[in-house]
Amino acid sequence: MNVHEFQGKSLLKAYNVDIQEGFVAETPEQAVTVAGQLHDKLGSEFFVIKAQIHAGGRGKGGGVKLAKSLGDVSSISSHMLGMQLITPQTGPEGKKVNKVLVAQDVYYKGESETEEFYISILLNRDKGRFIIMYSPEGGMSIEEVAEKSPELIFTEEIDPGMGLQLFQSRNIAFKLGLTGIAFKNMQKFISGIYDTFIGCDAQLLEINPVLKTSDNRVLAVDCKLVLDDNALFRHSELLAMRDLNEEDPVDVEAGNHNLNFVKLDGNVGCMVNGAGLAMATMDIIKLSGGAPANFLDVGGGASSKTVEAGFRIILKDPAVKAILINIFGGIVRCDRVANGVVEAYKSIGKIRVPVIVRLQGTNAEEAKKIIDNSGLAVFSAISFREAAELVADILNK
Repeated sequence: MNVHEFQGKSLLKAYNVDIQEGFVAETPEQAVTVAGQLHDKLGSEFFVIKAQIHAGGRGKGGGVKLAKSLGDVSSISSHMLGMQLITPQTGPEGKKVNKVLVAQDVYYKGESETEEFYISILLNRDKGRFIIMYSPEGGMSIEEVAEKSPELIFTEEIDPGMGLQLFQSRNIAFKLGLTGIAFKNMQKFISGIYDTFIGCDAQLLEINPVLKTSDNRVLAVDCKLVLDDNALFRHSELLAMRDLNEEDPVDVEAGNHNLNFVKLDGNVGCMVNGAGLAMATMDIIKLSGGAPANFLDVGGGASSKTVEAGFRIILKDPAVKAILINIFGGIVRCDRVANGVVEAYKSIGKIRVPVIVRLQGTNAEEAKKIIDNSGLAVFSAISFREAAELVADILNK
């Protein structure tokens, strides 16, 4: 689950990480009000207005602006709120901006130069260890740094059983070229973001840039935080941060019906029970000359309502030319699924594409009879080969 920058920063602050202070606003009036609060509380003369969407590269699309007065705050936020922000990570359709973060200006002049760094924490699944990835080239795309200057990307492996060690945070601060107070502040910063990562059961924590201010403070100026969905049962307060407006409505609908759904770019819709069988079904679709339009696992306890929900989700894709239902009757009986298909077919009404149903396992023969005697335009199959041939015939017509 993704969270917004302002939410990620609030979690960092809860773990004693210094951040670029700011307040979220949903209207230009609110933006001006919170800018005034930043001025009164922190003495900030300039303000950074940042669009709050679940995508990176906001600055390149006009989603990050500097306001030099309260009038600028009003005009910039008026333009930004409601805009369809297009960044390298949103695709050409972009994302609508419903909130902006009004943040303090932290690039003030002082006794030393400001410096920007990149720091992220993620899981290396191959080694079963956490990785802190960092670079002195902050404030720009880490992909660009990896391509142009790979020698400037460093990593620190962390054994989950041991946790972050003091020498590791010292090593990071040293390789970033810091000394004195900034060196100590960076160690504290690394410790805090690691505690945040572990405490929130995160999959990814990325801060770009991490800023060393002109008075040697170390701040999180940005924050991308991705939480592990499988651990959210332990964090009801984090689940409340979910913003459904930032998610694909089809994915939200699938989640509401406990369906494991992934949108793909093909022309054959898939409805299967079990991830392994779903992968094999996508292979057979490719071999038949088609391409899977989705991954859809209805789980072992598929019911008529589950099947109906799956139908509705698949049919929302205009590229779908056929639907292949491939169910192995182990936990769930095939005849129950067949009845669910028939009921769903009748409930939805006329389905614009051919439907191929392959049911194998418990009560498979009874299920085939139910499908064949339903009077519906549903093709039944017993074997994988038969299902593949039906898919090929339909696509070639």
